[in-house]
Amino acid sequence: MLRERTPIVVLGAGPAGLATALRLARRGAFEVTVIERQGVVGGNAGSFELEGLRVDYGSHRLHASCRPEILADIRAMLGAALLSRPRNGRIRLRGRWVRFPLHPLNLALHLPPAFFLGVLRDAVTKSRQGSARETFGGVLERGLGKTICRDFYFPYAEKIWGLPPSELDAEQARRRVSAGSLSKVLRKVAATVPGLRASNSACFFYPRNGYGQISEAYYRAATEAGVAVRFRETLTGVELADGRVVAVRTCGEDGVSCLPARQVISTIPLPSLVRSVTPPAPPEVLASTEALRYRAMILIYLVMATTRFTEYDAHYFPERDVAITRLSEPKNYGLAEVDGTTVLCAELPCSPQEPVWKASDQELGALVEEALARADLPLHVPLRRVVTRRLEQAYPIYTLDYREHFDRLDDWVKNQEGLLSIGRQGLFAHDNTHHTLAMAYGASDCLDPAGKLDRERWAVYRRDFEEFVVED
Repeated sequence: MLRERTPIVVLGAGPAGLATALRLARRGAFEVTVIERQGVVGGNAGSFELEGLRVDYGSHRLHASCRPEILADIRAMLGAALLSRPRNGRIRLRGRWVRFPLHPLNLALHLPPAFFLGVLRDAVTKSRQGSARETFGGVLERGLGKTICRDFYFPYAEKIWGLPPSELDAEQARRRVSAGSLSKVLRKVAATVPGLRASNSACFFYPRNGYGQISEAYYRAATEAGVAVRFRETLTGVELADGRVVAVRTCGEDGVSCLPARQVISTIPLPSLVRSVTPPAPPEVLASTEALRYRAMILIYLVMATTRFTEYDAHYFPERDVAITRLSEPKNYGLAEVDGTTVLCAELPCSPQEPVWKASDQELGALVEEALARADLPLHVPLRRVVTRRLEQAYPIYTLDYREHFDRLDDWVKNQEGLLSIGRQGLFAHDNTHHTLAMAYGASDCLDPAGKLDRERWAVYRRDFEEFVVED
């Protein structure tokens, strides 16, 4: 007699959701359904086609520090389509271009002398500086000195998150800045010297057909393992009875559905998950769903009538008079061969309440063109077309009181039997894809065949996740 499989519902078909679904399905004890609001997989880590080229939602890489088990799975699914690529970016600093990753000879030749002298002065006087306030600005200034903070991190942070460094929590520095001290910066620079660096320290992995190919590979493997993925379905409710999950309600093209669920694993934004639960959470918990803040982003794609715009994969713009924060050229990631056409992707963090959020494609194209001219990177070839995409929840903003509100939501979810929140959006984290995949693998390891979560084991994983630091 066949044993009835335990119903599991996964919310979101991004990398974390699909990887979780795949690993659970392969165990054979679960009936797994994935709910996806969009018509494609990948979420913010997806790709789409534009003028014959596959482009991503911003600049994405699979870092070489990806856990071996996860990297082995991706390699098995993608084979030769997973490329190993050298990093080749540059940073605009005081009107000059500096190679990124940082390289000693390039720094010596291109770093503005006043900047270099300022860093030396900060290094000498650092030990005599008083203790800094525990904010993003305080932590970085204490570790890196005023010069690097004033010319790079502080203006860049304000452009990305829309707040001055003094109004961002110190955790934002710990989770987003891997080189948070001068000694760490020097170690990173030294690691680029042949003979001193690890073989993969300046490389990344990237699928030949765009970053979304990773999610697409997990999707194919998951459906082959028996996972049902329901596209264009909107979550309308997660139902609890006696403090435990019993069902998920959705609305889609075929009408309203009610799916039984022993466990719901959510990768959607944590506030959205909490607001979806019935009976509703207490008023103070619901209030915290409104207090967590996100930074939105407009992605502005310029279709250019040239085979290649520059040799660089990404340009970084900390300067305040340049509106965008980053410019990437997808061709230089995946090595697509389309003669006579390339696409540039400009990133413009903003708020949906700002006028620029409603700007037309033509207006945004002109904004990028002006920004690049200010950075001495003019568009020297014809612009064929401008296309835009908008991400309402691109980055979490760690305000000074964010932890209070996150902990309140997180604790409430933990106390609902059968409800688990993971991933960048689910844990309000800045993590890279390899981090979110580690969360997915961890979550799938913590369910018994009846769908019950091993809370002690999951707590160990959560402590591990707290140590994740964004790589860039």
